[in-house]
Amino acid sequence: MPRKGQRLKHRKVAWPKPPGPAHQRVDPLRSLPLTAYMEAHFDWMLVSGYSEDTVRARRTSLRRFIVWCEERALRDPKDITKPILERYQRHLFYYRKPDGKPITLGSQFGCLAPLKTFFKWLAKENHIPYNPASEIALPKLPKHLPRVILSIQEVEAVLREAEPTNPSGLRDRAMLETLYSTALRRMELTGLALYDVDLTRRLVMVREGKGKKDRVVPIGERAAAWVDKYLQEARPQLLVADIEALFLTDYGEPMAPEYVADRVRRYMHFAGIKKPGACHLFRHACATHMLENGADTRFIQALLGHADIGTTQIYTRVSIDKLKEIHDATHPAKAQRAAPPRRESPSAESLINALDAEAAQDDEADLSVASGRYLPV
Repeated sequence: MPRKGQRLKHRKVAWPKPPGPAHQRVDPLRSLPLTAYMEAHFDWMLVSGYSEDTVRARRTSLRRFIVWCEERALRDPKDITKPILERYQRHLFYYRKPDGKPITLGSQFGCLAPLKTFFKWLAKENHIPYNPASEIALPKLPKHLPRVILSIQEVEAVLREAEPTNPSGLRDRAMLETLYSTALRRMELTGLALYDVDLTRRLVMVREGKGKKDRVVPIGERAAAWVDKYLQEARPQLLVADIEALFLTDYGEPMAPEYVADRVRRYMHFAGIKKPGACHLFRHACATHMLENGADTRFIQALLGHADIGTTQIYTRVSIDKLKEIHDATHPAKAQRAAPPRRESPSAESLINALDAEAAQDDEADLSVASGRYLPV
């Protein structure tokens, strides 16, 4: 019988992989002069050490700007001045999507920030006499809390949906356990190789994570056990060639980040969890649950791979359950508070003893709360 809120699974047979597209799409911006400058700029970024993911993200923003310039007959970089860039910034601010909603400040920032690097490069390469974007003020990003935080019960429900009855299910269970235990990004998970996981020491080596920075993170006992089971029983059945990637698709190929996100959404759907997001929800859940159980922010920073402690401190603002627990235990205006026994003529010694007894009760209560904290095993 399915659990309350659980969706019934419909298993599908992994059919042979379909062939790729027969023809390539023609880029409508290929013949524009600004597109040639953009491609040269991206070549410089790759040579300078920028990641392909960064180039891919900035390509979308610059292509949007090129389309806007083409609609106004701005085809040469020398024709673009500071007032024109300010006009484009106002265009982004007042633009409305098909549903009538404006573009978020984060999206506006993502559209404008690549322009500063682009025009700085154009000026450096002497394609333009000066940098018109040098004084453009970028939108101030609001510090939003994560929209969704999965509870421990919800995480466990999603993990249970990956039933290890076949190689794919066993792989997915090991993959989900790894995401929750290590708080890896999806691109970091897909980049793991066999030699990056040391199950004896329970360590995972993340090579060239975000910002091309390496780090070593621990992996829990339960997650390590599932990964070991996957390596022994499932991966040999999925492997079709000599591939170093840790997690493989049903076709024996290295996983893409989109493939991982699709699998996570699938199991969230089966568990009846209708919350937006996928892989990053496990990253948020790992950090939040560890903080609620007493982990120091500096250790969470090392686990998440944050260069700035301020980025990590956002998780301290989402641990509302822990804050409520501390508030109830320490605030003097509690609804029910054990009062010391009344005495007609209390002596100084008896009063001190009563205060000591009350403090001991509070310490014992705090210890009982601390002993009740747990992480999934």
